[in-house]
Amino acid sequence: MAQIESIMKSEIIRLARRELRKVSVPLAHNVRSLKRTISQIRKTILALQRLTAVQQKELKKKKVLLKATPEEVKKSRFSPRLIRSLRKQLGISQKELATLVGVTVGAVHLWESGKFMPKEEKKGVMVALRKLGRRDVRKMLEERVS
Repeated sequence: MAQIESIMKSEIIRLARRELRKVSVPLAHNVRSLKRTISQIRKTILALQRLTAVQQKELKKKKVLLKATPEEVKKSRFSPRLIRSLRKQLGISQKELATLVGVTVGAVHLWESGKFMPKEEKKGVMVALRKLGRRDVRKMLEERVS
């Protein structure tokens, strides 16, 4: 009787282990594949973080401040014709020039008609605009609009 009991007990243990393996082996495979996936996602996130950091540094470098030195502003002359020619040279409208300089469209119109002259700080911005090309001005307008 003791022998049957030990045989039954060992058989139950064997079957229990077999059933446990049926459940645990696929789970182990799933866990390994999930760990691999998580590892790949982490690497991708780190790469993206590095890329964004580099791009932010580049954006900061490319950010152009529209300022000119006081000497340049004093040397520069602005007439209605020169303001209009600057605008045409850059290929922008009065509204776009107003956006870049930080004034209203009416102020630009009055500058170009000769009724008013821009203040010193606005002259400084326009002196800085003279140094830029059309592409740079377009980029700045896109940044300011968005």
